[in-house]
Amino acid sequence: MLLALAITFTVTGLLSWWLTTARGYWRVLDIPNERSLHTRPTPRTGGIAILLGTTAGLLAAWSWNGHPVVNWPLAAAVLILALVALLDDRLTLDAGPRLLAQIGAVSVLLFTQQPPVSVDLILIAVLLFLVWMINLYNFMDGMDGFAAGMAIFGFGTFTLLAWQNGNLDFALGCAVIVAANAGFLLKNFPPARLFMGDTGSTVLGLLAGVVILQAHREAILPFWLGLLVFSPFIVDASITLSARMLLGEKFWKAHKSHYYQRLVEAGWGHKRTVLAEYALMMACSATAIVSAPLPVQQQATIIAAWAVLYAMLIYWIHRIEGHREPQT
Repeated sequence: MLLALAITFTVTGLLSWWLTTARGYWRVLDIPNERSLHTRPTPRTGGIAILLGTTAGLLAAWSWNGHPVVNWPLAAAVLILALVALLDDRLTLDAGPRLLAQIGAVSVLLFTQQPPVSVDLILIAVLLFLVWMINLYNFMDGMDGFAAGMAIFGFGTFTLLAWQNGNLDFALGCAVIVAANAGFLLKNFPPARLFMGDTGSTVLGLLAGVVILQAHREAILPFWLGLLVFSPFIVDASITLSARMLLGEKFWKAHKSHYYQRLVEAGWGHKRTVLAEYALMMACSATAIVSAPLPVQQQATIIAAWAVLYAMLIYWIHRIEGHREPQT
């Protein structure tokens, strides 16, 4: 495991370094606009480094373990998402084709399992959940070090819990994702020199959803606590996008109304905001780990307490906006 993680971190780190200065075909810049938090053109090809680093680590683990850590339906779904996201990063595809591709990728994952699964309401709910995780992770990838940090804390939590439960393949798969994002973060921590782009964020969203569901299925962590682990992304994106839909806004368009964006705009800046978000992620992860062996009734009480805490945080951000000058 340690060798696989070292290979993943090294490959991702080196590719991230190279992509910050690459020219020609490999240079795709994210140009700042009125909806952006960054102020200078920045390469957005870091997802390639994350994917290739993760692949290198998983192949190394396969060669030593004698069996693959990831099954082929998941690998196929990731490949579909990555290819479409690469096209989107270069050509800026419309929302419709992107959504169809996401549904197609998730369908490949769900309907090619062995034994075959039948179509029912639960399966449809799972499909919608995974598509939403893909999109919300993409929506939340708008601040230096944010999406990679969520991956490190989120998948790191599942690594620890799977290891404690003796599920070494599950732990290794999650740990490789952690190592890849740690290598990428070397160039993505504020001030970022490289963004992961849709290639990284959409794939991480799919993997986060798959890990939450698989952990519940294998009795590693209940579904509701898995949601808590990734709740810094899930809560912000779900509330913000729901509000935009209720207001009749084009919620799929770029905007600056996520709560993390509002903190940056209120004067906190990237580094202070992302460190505060890291603290929130750590608290969510610690709560999930401590709560995992508790009875369901106690877990429900803990989830309710976190719902109250999030309501308080949202109120506090509104207060911050009202008392601080916007960042120039």
